Amino acid sequence: MATEKNPADSIGVCLRKLRGSMLTPLDMLPHLDLAEKLIGLSLQGPPAGLGQTIAAGLVELSEAIAGVDPSDIKVVVLGGGTGLSNIVGGDSRSSGWPKAPFLGLKDVFPRTTSIVCVTDDGGSTGELQKDLPLIGLGDIRHVLLSSIKRRELQQRYGLDEIAAARVITALHSLFNYRFVERPVSPTTLLAAAGVDLALLPEKMAASLGILVRMLFAERELAVLLDRPHCLGNLLLAAAIYLRQQETRFVDGSGPPEISSDAVIHELTQLGVVLGAGDEAVLPCTTTPACLQVLYSNGVLVTGEHKSGNARRDYAVDRVFVGFTREPQVPAVVKDCLRAADIIVLAPGSLYSSTIPVLQVPGLAAAIRKNDRALKLLVANLWVQKGETDLVRGAPLRRFYVSDLIKAYHRNIPGGVKGLFDQVLTLGLKDIPGSILQNYAMEGKLPIYLDRDGVRKLGFVPVEAGIFSQSALQERQIIHHDPDLLARAIQTLWAVRDYVQDEASSSTSQGGLPAWHEQDFPAVNYSIVVPTHRFSAINRLLTRMTFSVSTEMVEEMVSEAVLRSRLADILWRHWDIQLDHLDNVQGIMLIDGDAWRRCQAWDNVFSFYDPDDGRIKIRQDAGVQPEQFEIAFLVALGQALLGNYAAEKRLEPVERDGELLGKVYHLILRPPSARQMFFSADELDRYLVLSRMVRSSSDSLHYTRLVNGNEGFTPPGMLLGLTYAWYLDNRFAAHVEYKMAVMRNEMSDLIPEQIKMYSRRRSLIDFFREVVFRYSF
Repeated sequence: MATEKNPADSIGVCLRKLRGSMLTPLDMLPHLDLAEKLIGLSLQGPPAGLGQTIAAGLVELSEAIAGVDPSDIKVVVLGGGTGLSNIVGGDSRSSGWPKAPFLGLKDVFPRTTSIVCVTDDGGSTGELQKDLPLIGLGDIRHVLLSSIKRRELQQRYGLDEIAAARVITALHSLFNYRFVERPVSPTTLLAAAGVDLALLPEKMAASLGILVRMLFAERELAVLLDRPHCLGNLLLAAAIYLRQQETRFVDGSGPPEISSDAVIHELTQLGVVLGAGDEAVLPCTTTPACLQVLYSNGVLVTGEHKSGNARRDYAVDRVFVGFTREPQVPAVVKDCLRAADIIVLAPGSLYSSTIPVLQVPGLAAAIRKNDRALKLLVANLWVQKGETDLVRGAPLRRFYVSDLIKAYHRNIPGGVKGLFDQVLTLGLKDIPGSILQNYAMEGKLPIYLDRDGVRKLGFVPVEAGIFSQSALQERQIIHHDPDLLARAIQTLWAVRDYVQDEASSSTSQGGLPAWHEQDFPAVNYSIVVPTHRFSAINRLLTRMTFSVSTEMVEEMVSEAVLRSRLADILWRHWDIQLDHLDNVQGIMLIDGDAWRRCQAWDNVFSFYDPDDGRIKIRQDAGVQPEQFEIAFLVALGQALLGNYAAEKRLEPVERDGELLGKVYHLILRPPSARQMFFSADELDRYLVLSRMVRSSSDSLHYTRLVNGNEGFTPPGMLLGLTYAWYLDNRFAAHVEYKMAVMRNEMSDLIPEQIKMYSRRRSLIDFFREVVFRYSF
């Protein structure tokens, strides 16, 4: 009996045969590197016009590569959001996904596990965290839906192709349905989502029906329905709390945090019910976490959603993940990494998907310990505004793949050594220039492959045509094609033993800077649980008073509206410490005719009044939400000074009857009489930064000289404006203009510019360290 031919042996035989002559058939394939040639051959077949003998040899090689069985290969993919879900099984949020749901890594490699980022805090996920102490579930929902497999549906429920397609359509509608107003009942909710559970397999319908009914039956879950939500997120939350019905909520303090084992068990069970399979999707940690972004100008802000929508115009220096306690890493997550044959870092948002996953203690080390696996980084296609549009240290040049690697190296504990060996990138040469030009007009630029730069860092660039031709032709858009990417990875796995030597010889070592543990801050375990913060915000607002001075405005801006606005502002700006409001007793909207504040130095129509502890806002600045937010934040910044000032006065400086300027005098209250956020030393530090001069004979007396008829920004107003600017630079154009000097290249020819830069940076450091209490 003839023995079955091993595909791996066939690959070696074919390669030796094709390399046997001076000009081999492999030279007929595009690309220079063998790995790229073989991927091109697998995806596109032999080039047209080759002789029959040459073509036959290449076809034989292509068939040998395709003959390597991937069904038992264990693949682990790490990342978050659209980038991860797309390569696993297509973007399941897309309206067109149900038409082609069974593709990507899950189809080529049935034993694929996704390890998902949990720092998402926007949209429905952020609303969910107001009421439940859970990790971010939005990305998990997204990837879980994309992970549903045809064979799982068929084997578990006995479905044919038509029935499986019907189930996918229903699940797509159910998990992506969003509502704004509270649904009346489970029946009306499902009807609005366009889902009839009776059309699903009986066991699946029963399981999902229980979760939907829980949302209405359980008091602590029913409150979720009062907020705008994605139904899929609520179903995941209900699943997590499913086994806790008899024991939770008994003390009336609200939903408790669920154990790590329970979270993993319920999520994997839901994955089985949906047809994704056991352990197909796992959170990187079961501990609530948040993202913090440090920009190159020294500003550090908290929140993935906030940073993702920011336009700071400074490169990201570093990102950090903060946890509510010592992070729990499920054992199954480490087990999957330990046993993986292939480990893939998915494309997506650089700073808010893969890097946060690898900052979870122990995960990067687990990848490094697996020295058997094929390890790949799939490079992003496009520069992302607010993240990779500016290069650290060179903000004016384009972003390269080597910059991507350096960003990973700088932000992952231990650097990138041992995390990946090859970098899979999209070949731009196959994309029409007109398409790239259209993208550029929309502000979207590609991340360019710099081969030599990548090799100098010690990694192998692998360029391949892994974009969707149909999307390009039909919709003029470019994104990773899930099938082509999966087949490219399948090829790299099949030929790994034959391209390894060639790859190693083409790279150099030592291109990355040394990574020192002391340069990376300790893991932050002190983040407040989001649910607890939201409860504290509501308690704080309960003690505050709100008043509107005219009936007309009161109709548009009621007390309830003001409370809701403030709660939203304080929730979105996580950097605001709640004790910033210790001196704020309330908010008052004042009619324009009754507004008496001097506007000689500014056009800011809000201030903090230390006499009654109220923030006062002119009514026309309080009607529109965005104007109200700016006005409130400026005044809140001023409130940090409390009643610090005993006297403020402006005196003219004259000589020979001619006005030379003015002296602004600030007399402080004695420390024992002050009610303010700052200590005496912190107040002095700030006043010096605001260019006030302390008297050598009276420590309570500060002055500032103003030239001629020029204006200036008093310390209180500067504090308020800078406070608002730090939280969102769009809120204070005046401060943004002043800070623009930090973008300019310093020159020794102008010493004053260096001093100005130093003052601006010191002011930012003061706000980061003292006002917002960050120690990075």
